Amino acid sequence: MRYFEITLDVPEPLIDQRCEELSVLGAEGFVIESEADFKDFLENNRQYWDYVDRDLEQRYAGLSRIKFYLTEDRAGQAVLSRVRERFPELSLRTVQDSDWENNWRDYYKPIETGQKLVVVPEWEQAPEGDRVPLRLDPGLIFGTGSHATTRMCLARLEDYARPGLRLLDLGCGSGILGIGALVLGADFCLGCDVDPKAPDVVTANAALNGLGPDRIRVLAGDVIADASLRRSFGGGYGLVLANIVSDVLIPLAPHVPGFLLPGGVFIGSGIIEGRQAEVAAALEAAGLRITGHDSLEDWHCLTAVKPL
Repeated sequence: MRYFEITLDVPEPLIDQRCEELSVLGAEGFVIESEADFKDFLENNRQYWDYVDRDLEQRYAGLSRIKFYLTEDRAGQAVLSRVRERFPELSLRTVQDSDWENNWRDYYKPIETGQKLVVVPEWEQAPEGDRVPLRLDPGLIFGTGSHATTRMCLARLEDYARPGLRLLDLGCGSGILGIGALVLGADFCLGCDVDPKAPDVVTANAALNGLGPDRIRVLAGDVIADASLRRSFGGGYGLVLANIVSDVLIPLAPHVPGFLLPGGVFIGSGIIEGRQAEVAAALEAAGLRITGHDSLEDWHCLTAVKPL
């Protein structure tokens, strides 16, 4: 079925009034894109990001938006006519119901990373060649393989993933890094993420790669704030991964050596340009030795080793 998608820009104080007026005209099912909500999200979630795309900020600057849908039939056209008469400045486009569910998939194609891996959305065929496919549902949670920080981590872990390796993935998101290590030959991965959906999401993505709970397990919680959670991880890991942000990597650094075997490796990414020296200093203060520094698209990835 085809639908009209109607968008109306509105000053923040008039959102409720405009929704009432639209309801009287026959519209319903409003989606509010609020500048105030956007700003509140930014202020209360700073620990999870280092920058916000300028285009996204501009999109929410000054105005909020009311969005709703009408069926492209006689009834929907009648409501649209009344709404357009009252609000001639509205924006209008026509969409298919299938657009909402599936069109985002068009943006995800296989992504080659490093020298060995190719990240393959679950509905795509793995390209021919010698690369190892890492299958993923990129619509579930953060970590699709497209971001520079993830690509650097995947490329770097190729140097360390091998039989016998146990690794810890902190801020695991979709599980892409831990799963990547496992399909490259590592034995076991324990992941952790603040998102309570992470255990189910990672389990689903692991299953796409034929990996069960004997190879990968995920916990939900805040590794910085929860000492009992940290203790539950144990130690003796040959590799610890953390693709997060600088403001989490810095307080995380003192805990990393306790997770690692002597000679074990830490790979930390999500470091925006300008913060790399600060993160490196925190890792060195924790007793780790920096052995690698990669950069891509204004992002940095540091590799460090726990001394023998």
